[in-house]
Amino acid sequence: AGIGNVHALLDSRLDAGRPFDGASLDGVRRLIEWLQETLIGLKAGVGPVPFVADLAAPASAESAHAAQGSSVPWGDQLLELNLAENKEILGEFYAEAVEHLQQIEAALLTLDQQPDHPEALSAIFRSFHTIKGNAGFLGLVPMHVLAHEVESLLDLARNNQLRLTPPIITEILHSRDALQALTQQIAKALERGQIPQTVVPVSHLIQAVKAFTKGAPAPVSAPAPMPPPILAADFFAPPPPVATAKTPATPAPLAAVVPLIPPVASVSSAPVSEAAALANRIEAQAAQRSNTSGHTVRVSTDKLDSLMDVVGELAIVQSQLIESARALGDDQSLLQRNVTQLSRIAKELQHTSMSLRMIPVKPTFQKMERLVRDLARNFSKKVNFQVTGEDTELDRTVVEEIADPLVHMVRNALDHGLESSSDRVAAGKPEQGTVHLRAYHQGSNIVIELKDDGRGIDPEKILKKAVEKGIVSEHVKLTTEEIFALLFAPGFSTAENITAFSGRGVGMDVVKRNIDKLRGKIEIESVVGTGSTFRIKLPLTMAIIDGLVVRVGLEKFILPSTSVQMALRPTREAISTVHGSGEVLELRGRILPLHRLHRRFGIPADSDVPWEGIVVIVEHAGRVSALLVDEMVSKQEVVIKNLGAFMQGLPGISGAAILGDGHIALILDPASLLHAA
Repeated sequence: AGIGNVHALLDSRLDAGRPFDGASLDGVRRLIEWLQETLIGLKAGVGPVPFVADLAAPASAESAHAAQGSSVPWGDQLLELNLAENKEILGEFYAEAVEHLQQIEAALLTLDQQPDHPEALSAIFRSFHTIKGNAGFLGLVPMHVLAHEVESLLDLARNNQLRLTPPIITEILHSRDALQALTQQIAKALERGQIPQTVVPVSHLIQAVKAFTKGAPAPVSAPAPMPPPILAADFFAPPPPVATAKTPATPAPLAAVVPLIPPVASVSSAPVSEAAALANRIEAQAAQRSNTSGHTVRVSTDKLDSLMDVVGELAIVQSQLIESARALGDDQSLLQRNVTQLSRIAKELQHTSMSLRMIPVKPTFQKMERLVRDLARNFSKKVNFQVTGEDTELDRTVVEEIADPLVHMVRNALDHGLESSSDRVAAGKPEQGTVHLRAYHQGSNIVIELKDDGRGIDPEKILKKAVEKGIVSEHVKLTTEEIFALLFAPGFSTAENITAFSGRGVGMDVVKRNIDKLRGKIEIESVVGTGSTFRIKLPLTMAIIDGLVVRVGLEKFILPSTSVQMALRPTREAISTVHGSGEVLELRGRILPLHRLHRRFGIPADSDVPWEGIVVIVEHAGRVSALLVDEMVSKQEVVIKNLGAFMQGLPGISGAAILGDGHIALILDPASLLHAA
């Protein structure tokens, strides 16, 4: 009985994340002394010494909390962080917790479709178990208690004593979100050096999970108010700026703690052989993590940014050396061969350094799966959500910026795109709608495509709404692409009623603004009654641009290749002037506005006659225009340089680049350039 009391006391202390008092420590010391005496006696042939310890049965964490007279619900308390002593361990805990929370969400979405999926259930249990153990070691009480209760619920499901229904999965998802909010508090504390001052409520989640564990329905009481929402960018908040080799998934001090915290259902009843098997299994998993962790290094993003800057400077020097070697005119010289070898090495280094910043879009796509699940229930629609190309990689900055546009696009696809089940059946479609999110590479770009088989977009309805709002004149003639571009106008919405999810005309303008910031473009294809496809084309990296170098007078400019359709020398008959509108170019039956770059920047051109120059056809947001330049110089990759605070925000300019001859060329921004013109 005495040993049982000590065992129960240890379990209660570890499970509740509470500190050891004097009586508890005395009991542990007495147990160790008894083990030593018993071992000595057994070696001498004497029977085991009776164990004597005056320990009362431990009270539960909740009852102990209530005995203290606290009015705060159990678990609803500030996250106590010892930054002075545990900063490095907390950084490791944060990085590991983010991975586990992503795995939990992905596995829960799998279980939502396949409730008996054994691997998904085991993965969730392991993740909650790891978070619980590490949080208990660090004294993170709210995280520890909530993870412990969810782990108990999952243990019943693992032992086939409970079936995971959609309400239970929803409650576990809510618990996962609370752990996510607590994890982000740790990230902010590590970044700013300040202890969190906001309580993330978890008591209502603990009660709901306990109710499911006991087989009763979840409490109907309203949840406590959550703290202010965390921005999407915070989900990518970097750990503290350290650059150390990744330690095993469980920090070293935890190795002695984990074996003492087996799953709750087996604490008091597991025989010695099962406990030994459990310990061996944990050691085997730890060894496996140790073997794989040696191949991974966690590096601060600041260092990666610095590396990219240095590689960019190397690329500039390389292009300058190529120009210098070419000026000598001897293609067989030793200098030329050495420069060619340098170019090959520099190119490989450039690609390697770029790949270090590349991360898969899988976490972002996973968030969209969760969003679809929640919205489908809110809209009472049946949705088959498909994901393809989630292992496609692109620059970390691009992944961060694309999250918000995808949220708005997915929400619109479910709200506006897909019809209700009754409307789909009446139209001869399957009752369940399909939304397909896809990512793939196309040349030097990545394409993110969202396709649905819903009602489609009616161009006439959009144009009518735009005329009513005064966005365009009722006499204007627009192409289908130009009409679709109106969807991105601020305040534009085709919704008849304002709901909690859409109808206020905000969202698609955010999509457009974020994609423009990434130097990308968006295309829309839609057939009424069949469905719609939104296609986002983005550069692979934000540090290097594939551009077309053009010359106007003595100056050189760079146009992003993604915006250029073609270049040609116009005929005299193709150029005409429209009174009050300026010059236009007739191209294959279309009338395009003609803009002269030398007039825009106030520099002299080779000739004032358009048919003696080159016209570059550029497209942006469905609008096609013509830019008049003197000459096309080359097509090359250039390293983007910021213009500094003094020259930021210049219309038509997005940055600058240093060319191989040492001259600076401005990088043109077609969106603001055409708008200013």
